[in-house]
Amino acid sequence: MDPLWEWLELLPLAQYVGESWWFPLLESIHVVAATFLVGAIAMLDLRLLGVAATQHRVSRIASEILPWTAAAAVVAVVTGVPLFTTRATHYAHNTAFQIKVLLLVLAAVNMLWFHLRTERGIAAWDNDGTPVTGARIAGLCSMVLWAGVLLSGRWIGHLI
Repeated sequence: MDPLWEWLELLPLAQYVGESWWFPLLESIHVVAATFLVGAIAMLDLRLLGVAATQHRVSRIASEILPWTAAAAVVAVVTGVPLFTTRATHYAHNTAFQIKVLLLVLAAVNMLWFHLRTERGIAAWDNDGTPVTGARIAGLCSMVLWAGVLLSGRWIGHLI
């Protein structure tokens, strides 16, 4: 895949971003968006674990934070892609970046599993202070995976 990464690095946009003030600006926005995304997700995860906001229905919290998490995810991707293109070959071979991508995929699978399987029976446990085991497992996995995404993202710039 190296030819693809090299092609990305040669794009005018990648060169412009990499050689200008746009890189630190996009990086700052990316970090803020990722933090906002993980914070919003953590609100639902803590509810799924039964340790916070237990007086509120899980479905209410999920529906209220979904637009915010989606918006933060879009901003994180829109800012992350140009950052990646500036040194695509380096990032593609960077262990921390590879771990981050793997954890993002696992977090997406966890989210899909929760929404397609566990959430189907939400009517039975939506008001419970402590949700069903599957929901608690999804919340715990989500928190661990997203913490790993943030940590590995932070390590990207420090690994060769």
